Amino acid sequence: MPFKKLLLAAALATAAATTQAHADALDSIMKSKVIKIAVPQDFAPFGSAGLDLKPQGYDIDMANLIGKELGVKTEIIPVTSANRIPYLQTNKADLVISSLGKNEEREKVIDFSIAYAPFFSGVFGTKAIAVASAADLKGKTIGATRGAIEEQALTASAPDATVKRFEDNNATIAAFVSGQVDLIATGNTVAAAIAEKVPARAPALKFVIKDSPCYVGLNKNEPALLAKVNEIITKAKASGEIGKLSEKWLKAPLPPGF
Repeated sequence: MPFKKLLLAAALATAAATTQAHADALDSIMKSKVIKIAVPQDFAPFGSAGLDLKPQGYDIDMANLIGKELGVKTEIIPVTSANRIPYLQTNKADLVISSLGKNEEREKVIDFSIAYAPFFSGVFGTKAIAVASAADLKGKTIGATRGAIEEQALTASAPDATVKRFEDNNATIAAFVSGQVDLIATGNTVAAAIAEKVPARAPALKFVIKDSPCYVGLNKNEPALLAKVNEIITKAKASGEIGKLSEKWLKAPLPPGF
């Protein structure tokens, strides 16, 4: 066989073996009785180190839930935003559960499950304030961080609202906590942190500005594993388990329609 054809045959054989390995990922997990799941250690409340230095958070609980439903041991692999996808691609992890958003670039290299966690920007305020849309903000004072997505969206959608702009997130949070503003435009994880630290000013969601839920990431060509993960998430939504995770870690019920 000519040398070039020999190289081509070898390349095709390697590609076929790789595809087969990916397709058998679920089978390999079930045989080894271990699933390796990459989770964050630096992004509370999704993943961080607790006082006992053990990982804790929404993503850690979700990882353990998947392992439990599969009947295998969950091995937590600590990752950061920068290395979470490379860990998956180099097979250091079977799944990545790391507050991962979906976009076109990522979809070229990995696959995504259905959404397992809400992640969004919105307008929040105490339960006493009746607001359900941007139209209800007239006469209200909203704190927002200058240049942030939330501030830009409010400028366009609520011209009659009084938006107080602050130079950083800490100043925006301080203004809401101290009562300088009626409402705050921020992310749901920030709202959860406020609720945790200042229960008397616990921010309740009024409406969503931008929705960007979190998905479980996995390698391409793993249909069996993808189907199983989706089945587990669907079951957890129906049973209320995911709702409990939202209440526990995000200090709020799941948003409507999640």
